[in-house]
Amino acid sequence: MKFRNGYWLLKPNIRAIYAVEAYDVKQKGDELHILAASRPITNRGDTMTAALNVRLFSPAPGVIGVEATHHRGRGAQTPNFELHAQPVTPQIAEGDGYVDFTSGGLTARVHTAAEHWGIDFLSGDRRLTGTGYRALAHMTDDATGKCYMTDQLDLDVGECVYGLGERFTPFVKNGQVVEMWNGDGGTASELAYKNVPFYVSNRGYGVLVDSPADVAFEVASENVERVEFATEAETIRYFVFEGPTPKAAVARYVRLTGMPALPPAWSFGLWLSTSFTTNYDEATTSSFIQGMADRDIPLHVFHFDCFWMKGYQWCDFEWDADTFPNPEAMLKRYHDRGLHICVWINPYIAQNSKLFDEAMEKGYLIRRTDGSVWQTDLWQAGMGVVDFTNPDACKWYQDKLQRLIDMGVDCFKTDFGERIPVRDVRYFDGSDPVRMHNYFTFLYNRTVFELLERNRGKGEATLFARSGTAGSQQFPVHWGGDNSAHYVSMAETLRAGLSLAASGFAFWSHDISGFEQTAPAHVYKRWCQFGMLSSHSRLHGSQSYRVPWLFDDEASQVLARFAKLKCRLMPYLYAKAVEAHEQGVPVMRPMFMEFPDDPAVDYLDRQYMLGDSLLVAPVFREDGRVRFYLPEGTWTHLLDGHQLQGGRWYEEKYDFFSLPLFLRQNCVLPVGADDHRVAYDYAAGATYYVGHFEEGASSVMTIPDAQGNPVKQVCARMEGGMFTANVAVTLLNARTAL
Repeated sequence: MKFRNGYWLLKPNIRAIYAVEAYDVKQKGDELHILAASRPITNRGDTMTAALNVRLFSPAPGVIGVEATHHRGRGAQTPNFELHAQPVTPQIAEGDGYVDFTSGGLTARVHTAAEHWGIDFLSGDRRLTGTGYRALAHMTDDATGKCYMTDQLDLDVGECVYGLGERFTPFVKNGQVVEMWNGDGGTASELAYKNVPFYVSNRGYGVLVDSPADVAFEVASENVERVEFATEAETIRYFVFEGPTPKAAVARYVRLTGMPALPPAWSFGLWLSTSFTTNYDEATTSSFIQGMADRDIPLHVFHFDCFWMKGYQWCDFEWDADTFPNPEAMLKRYHDRGLHICVWINPYIAQNSKLFDEAMEKGYLIRRTDGSVWQTDLWQAGMGVVDFTNPDACKWYQDKLQRLIDMGVDCFKTDFGERIPVRDVRYFDGSDPVRMHNYFTFLYNRTVFELLERNRGKGEATLFARSGTAGSQQFPVHWGGDNSAHYVSMAETLRAGLSLAASGFAFWSHDISGFEQTAPAHVYKRWCQFGMLSSHSRLHGSQSYRVPWLFDDEASQVLARFAKLKCRLMPYLYAKAVEAHEQGVPVMRPMFMEFPDDPAVDYLDRQYMLGDSLLVAPVFREDGRVRFYLPEGTWTHLLDGHQLQGGRWYEEKYDFFSLPLFLRQNCVLPVGADDHRVAYDYAAGATYYVGHFEEGASSVMTIPDAQGNPVKQVCARMEGGMFTANVAVTLLNARTAL
């Protein structure tokens, strides 16, 4: 949101009240309160002007909140992000011309000298960022009458900004205008399904603007030296998170906004969907399941998309009796084959659903300000939207889903959640419609997730969700939305997934081979590699089936190869899932998160770390050539055993049965004995692979069982030229490669 014409001038009709001087600084309990004058105070008469009230507080160690208010008479607005505060007693100390407010290792230094407004954020003696001259302000647009609060935080030379949700635009956000407004825009758009007003810097800190409203970020754009954020309100609140590394800053943010649940081990396997508008019945779906078995392709979840319900009746949560006359018996047959079942739902009730009148009469749908039900034809004819601020509506919605769970449905694809009205509407609890637009998805997915946890227990609940916001990482898994069947879309899908990981989401998936159109065989096969090396893996499309034998004969072999590989990697992958659940660190990690001291990785968005030990570089070209970068160290290829020295770029060519997949030095990789299941005894019969170990290096890893409980600790060390480990290890080379 741009308020200025260049550096010096404001746009026409814009008036600014800037924080210019810390006129009064007082400690109040565990908080620091600042009266920020809007002009230099040289005499008593200068106090007869506008001012901003600023409050510093700490909700957790290493986290400092800044709240700035112009007029507070409007009162608090809802909803707000749920925060999980931790006990902390900040230290407040006065120095020469400043007051320090310290929480953990993070200090906010408030400058108190005359005519010098500024707050510096320090990690020890290192300045991370800060707000200063012409930064914190209240803005009024006289043309519209709208008022905004805004602040700017400094950027250093070479500093890169990441995150702000699952964004398909360039991975490094510098130079971009990013608006927090959930939209169904597909993956070739600046719109995002998952807007998260949190960014992380390669300098090792993070920032959350604590508002679910339409916050706008100018990331080194209006002012190229700063990140500016603004919201239409009289108050703005944000948090600064100390790292000291980007990975640690993200983890600290996740602890404040909610740790992710641990998804069940079975959810990490291969999901197969009916696709969207395809014609299918039980004979069709059974032929897919049998076709996968005939080709020795491990399959773990079968998903029924929209048309398990009858057209025009979404959502009535009833199987289309013409297509599925006995769904309970069908689901039992599929369970007997070892499959879990997922069905598609959304939060909209079409007028032709038999549930519409019931929901309308009971007040369970979002209403207009005149009391009538808000409706639209954009998606389903005459649809209304469930009002999840009404506890009775939540229970009603859960009761409808309970019938499906009782039939044998294991999880739900919670689609949509972005098309939420903001004009002329009111919510049951009085929430502000603009603030509710993005927050709606949090309530929607929480409602469904809590039902699954009550039925299945903790560690057994999972969703397949499209929309999200800050805190939504608590309800995994999320997938990347409507992509297309070509390499450019595959790359933008990965880019967005890494952006989402930098926004605190630990588990992520995408539509393998693209949702729109049908991929050529070479794209399908390359996407299968990438998809099976993501935390979660789903074959799904729009107008065509995504079973591999419809592409070419080799596609089935490629999918089988990488589906089996993922099964064998489960001792490692599920250990990383437990780590994500307990520590808030994503499973798929952008390179800058794992190698913060290597400037060569700052812009890398076509490769990633799968956990901390495996580097993956998907192939995005028909000829199989791929350029990738290896950080310092000796890297060993997992699939053929060749070694490369890091600190440089490589270009190699791979067939469809391989890709750049390298084991980091000084790591022990546990590989399981089962290549068809994802939930099994991970320690039984496991092989422990090592590549290169440096002198003095050590490795400790805990292997969980399929419920996430620790069962075995693996320790290895190289000292005095002697390698020791508490397990038998296998040296990874051409002969032993997977």
